[in-house]
Amino acid sequence: MNKKLIRVGTTYVPVLHVDHSAKWYTEKLGATINYCDDEKAILDLADQSFFLVRSLKDETSNFIDDKGEKRFSLTFEVDGKEALYNLHAEFRTQGIQTGDIEDRGHTGENFVFFDPDGNCFDVWSVLSPEYKALRKETVSEIER
Repeated sequence: MNKKLIRVGTTYVPVLHVDHSAKWYTEKLGATINYCDDEKAILDLADQSFFLVRSLKDETSNFIDDKGEKRFSLTFEVDGKEALYNLHAEFRTQGIQTGDIEDRGHTGENFVFFDPDGNCFDVWSVLSPEYKALRKETVSEIER
């Protein structure tokens, strides 16, 4: 199969206070700030760029599905259930609003968490095989 789209490069996240949100993403999630002004912050997080964009109050990246449930638009991956459980505990210790760890009937387990603006994100315990292979290749190149 010829892949026309290679990867997701940037995710845009609506926030009310750019500087406050940028600080939260760095302190709680380990993001790195590349640029910040009154309108936007550009962060490195999970191997992609996140633009925190100043938006109207109560604007989020969430949506409501056909059953009336609030849904997230982005899932982060971690490498295994132990990593998922450890991250869940760490987030709760840091005071991040999190849902319970769930078995959704597919491989792995998940939980959701929220940023200060109410943006909901998912975390999944299964790291994609393609990313694992790419990460392994990168580590091998660095070690040479």
